[in-house]
Amino acid sequence: MKSKLFHRNFSLLIAGQASSLLGNGILDFAMSMYVLEKTGSAAVYAGFLTASMIPSILFSPLGGILADRGNKRNIMAGLDFLAGLGVLLVAVFMREENSLAMICGLLLFESVLGAFENPAVQSCIPFMQKGENLIRANAVVIQINALSAFFSPILGSLVYTAFGLKPVLYAGVVCFFFTACFECFIEIPGPKYEKQGRENPLLLVKEDFLDSLRLITRERPAILKMLLVISVVTCLLQGVSAVGFPYIIRNVLGLSSIYYGFSESAVGLAAIAGGILAGLAASKIHGKNIYLIIGALGFFLIPPGILFLLSGNPYIRYGTLVLFSVLLQLAACGFSIFATSLIQRLTPGNMMGKVSAYTSAFTQCIQPLGQILYGFLFDSFSGGVAWILILTGTILGGFALAVKGFFRKTEREFTEN
Repeated sequence: MKSKLFHRNFSLLIAGQASSLLGNGILDFAMSMYVLEKTGSAAVYAGFLTASMIPSILFSPLGGILADRGNKRNIMAGLDFLAGLGVLLVAVFMREENSLAMICGLLLFESVLGAFENPAVQSCIPFMQKGENLIRANAVVIQINALSAFFSPILGSLVYTAFGLKPVLYAGVVCFFFTACFECFIEIPGPKYEKQGRENPLLLVKEDFLDSLRLITRERPAILKMLLVISVVTCLLQGVSAVGFPYIIRNVLGLSSIYYGFSESAVGLAAIAGGILAGLAASKIHGKNIYLIIGALGFFLIPPGILFLLSGNPYIRYGTLVLFSVLLQLAACGFSIFATSLIQRLTPGNMMGKVSAYTSAFTQCIQPLGQILYGFLFDSFSGGVAWILILTGTILGGFALAVKGFFRKTEREFTEN
């Protein structure tokens, strides 16, 4: 008999995440618009965002340790309450002369809180769902993220344009406090951490850090290999999609921002659809087949590259690029969901938070590297964008074949154990 996916605890978690992500989304959009209007410089806000990533990367391992040792419900509720309080204080005390400093401080503060909350949220899911429902649950989380990314800019722009920044901040406060209320009623099953001998916090952190490193390097090396696979795929995809596609549409094809906006909307809808399709395919795709999704990611880059060699019509090129961008996003969602689920299945319950933190840190570190790499490639070889797409697709296809044995061996060992 199939267990219910949306039981009480998971429904409360999803409702809380929807509220939290919506609050974060409208805040990020409104603050970006405010900083751009105030300074006239995209580089200033890019600097703000880059700086805000550093605390998240540095504190993620500590967030994983806290998630495994502490009460996950209390951690999530407490951190969302602090997030709402932080936004409220900024809304109350922000003035024209200190607004940029307050926004920068808020971004850093939210980044620190996120480093502690994300591992707690991610580590909850395997305790709430098992088997195929674990994949479906991760698919729902991806859908919530995609829906938030799609609707937050729309809502943020409407409120910000009509009322200014402060009402958006107050709306964010409401979202975070609602999230904290939802999370207060969650009951999370799972083992308590067994090691209670040492009370010195620094020794506990050191012990947990070494335990987690031992787990992913010696006891379960498949986890580390999986993280490396995710890093390679993320580096290539982030570079070609986040940097390459906008550059091609605006600079190579010479099309207006309207065309770029349409492509972004299409990709956003594909992210939502990708979560749905992954949930439906949960019973058909297993760990041993993840390499096929990586191969599909590579394949979807090659046709637009070939067309850029054969056709000079910018609208045909654009239509083909959008079509395969949508297919790429569908496959990327599937890869993220199934790869995350495989890592969760390989991870012991009392290590779930720390491994989730490693996953987040790996991803956050590798994304800027991919963007810098492809920024250099597209600037240096602006006349050879077709070959960049074809080469990236070929590399991903070859990488898929190279890791085929790893996925099959990992799934076989997991099934036997």
